Amino acid sequence: MKFLDIGEVAAASGVAPSALRYYEEVGLIASVSRHGLRRQFPPEVLLQLKLIAMGRSAGFSLDEIGGMFGRNGMPELPRDVLHQKADDLDRQIQELSALRDTLRHVADCPAPSHMECPTFRRLVDVAGKRGRRRVTSKDGQARPRRG
Repeated sequence: MKFLDIGEVAAASGVAPSALRYYEEVGLIASVSRHGLRRQFPPEVLLQLKLIAMGRSAGFSLDEIGGMFGRNGMPELPRDVLHQKADDLDRQIQELSALRDTLRHVADCPAPSHMECPTFRRLVDVAGKRGRRRVTSKDGQARPRRG
């Protein structure tokens, strides 16, 4: 089996060598040997790095991603966690879509002043209520936002 040195892995994956060293330090990937001072990785590390990038894009922490790899470095993906993350992304998409629509309305509103636009004022009220709901204490109870 031909191993890849850290420079080859960095070039093939687009992941900086410093990030590769960090990923190894936290146990996400593992080198198998060294050639001089250069770490050597099995070719499977490229798949692992793609999965790490996908997990990061989906909003998983590196700890969560680390828990999705088995001892052999191959993925062991918890379907229930993936479903929950997909649900979270759906909520985020809805919120971002509403924000986009609000920004477009504000940009195109024909009212002389935005404060004279009933739609704008309603959207501001809704956004204010959403913002208050998001701030929660450690026990999950909503608390007022501090200024």
